[in-house]
Amino acid sequence: MTSISEAPEQQFRIGMLIYDTRYRSYTIQIIALMAFMLAAAWLINNAIVNLAVLGKTFSFGFLSQPASYDINQRLIDYTSRDTHARAALVGILNTLLVAVLGCLTATVIGTIAGVLRLSKNWLIARIMTVYVEAFRNVPVLIWILIVVAVINESLPVPRDYCRTPEQLDCLNPVLGSFVFTNRGFYMPIPVFQDAALAVGIAFVLSVAAIVWFRRYARAKQEATGQILPVFRISLAIFFLPSILVYFVAGMPIGLEYPKLQGFNFQGGIYARDSLIGLWLALSIYTGAFVAENVRAGIQAVSKGQTEAAFALGIRPNRTMNLVILPQALRVIIPPLISQYLNLTKNSSLAIAVGYMDVTGTLGGITLNQTGKEMECILLLMAFYLAASLSISAVMNWYNERVKLRER
Repeated sequence: MTSISEAPEQQFRIGMLIYDTRYRSYTIQIIALMAFMLAAAWLINNAIVNLAVLGKTFSFGFLSQPASYDINQRLIDYTSRDTHARAALVGILNTLLVAVLGCLTATVIGTIAGVLRLSKNWLIARIMTVYVEAFRNVPVLIWILIVVAVINESLPVPRDYCRTPEQLDCLNPVLGSFVFTNRGFYMPIPVFQDAALAVGIAFVLSVAAIVWFRRYARAKQEATGQILPVFRISLAIFFLPSILVYFVAGMPIGLEYPKLQGFNFQGGIYARDSLIGLWLALSIYTGAFVAENVRAGIQAVSKGQTEAAFALGIRPNRTMNLVILPQALRVIIPPLISQYLNLTKNSSLAIAVGYMDVTGTLGGITLNQTGKEMECILLLMAFYLAASLSISAVMNWYNERVKLRER
C-alpha cells in the first residue's frame, strides 16, 4: 500500500500579495484606501494653508454670533437678535416643511395621474399624457417661477380683498376662514384651552383603535373570507370619539381667524406666496415622474391577475387595491425613493423666489455675513446628506415591509 502525504504548506511571500488570488483583493482595497486617505489629507491641508494665507481660521464659533437678519417664513420663534445657529435651524425646518409637503402631495398627484394614464377613456388618458410630458421635459426652476408668477398676478392684494362683491367677506368668521392673497395664504389657527388635553388623548386612542381594527379585519378576512366595511368603520372611529369628548369637555379648542388690519391680514397661520408656489411647483413637477413610476408598476403586473380577480367577482376598485397595487409596489417604490430625494434637493431652488430655506440662510446670508464659506458649505452638505440618507432608510424599510414574500 502506498500512502499519500500532504503537500507541505507554502510559506507566505511578499509576491503573493499581487499574484495570489487569495490576497490580491485585499491588497487592492488597502491601496485604494491609502490613496483615498492621502487625497483627503492633501485636500484638508491645502484648505488649511489657503485659509491661513487669507488670514482665516477654521471654526464654527460664528454660529453663536447674532444673525442680524430677518426670516420671512418661520415655524419657530425667531428675531434678528438670535444667533446664526437658530437662523440655520429655522432654514432647516423650512426646507423640511417643503420636502414633507411636497413628497406627500407629489405621491397623491402621481398616483392619480399614473392610474388615469391607463384609463380606457381616450380624453382622460391623453390629458394625463400631456401633463406628464409637459412637466417632465421643462426644467423645474421654470415651473417654480411660473407658479409663483401666477399666484402673484392672479390673486388680489390684501387691501383689495374685500372690496368687490364677488370676493369673500373677510370679516365673516366662516367665509373668511381661508384667505388667499398675492402675499400669501392665511388660515385659522387652533387655540387650545386646558381641557384640550382630553380631546388629544381621545384622538390618539382613536388612531390606535383604527390600527387595531384594520389588523383585526385583515386577519378575519384571511381566516374566514368575510370582508368588513373597514373604511366606514375607521372613519367613524376617527371622528366620533373626538367629537363627543370635544363637546363633553366644553369645546376647549377654538380657532383664531385672520383679520384685515391696515394693509395686511393679521392672525391665523400664514404661508407666504413663495412657500405655496414652491410647494405646488415641486409637487406637480415631481408628480409627473411619480406618475410614470406608477404606470410602469401597474403595467408590470400580468393581465392574468386582473382577469382572475374579475373571474372571482371582485369589483374593479377592490381589484386595484387588493391585487394590482400590492404587486406593483415592488416596481414603484425603488424609483419613488429617487423622486423623493430629488424633490428634497430641488427645494434648494427656493432662493430664486425668496423663500428662506437652509440654502438661503446658512448657505446664503450667514455665509456672506461671516465669510465662513468652508464651514457653511460643509454644514449645508451634512444636512442634505443626513436628510437624503434618512429618506432612503425610511423608504427602504417600507420597501421591505411591502415586497412580495416567496414561499
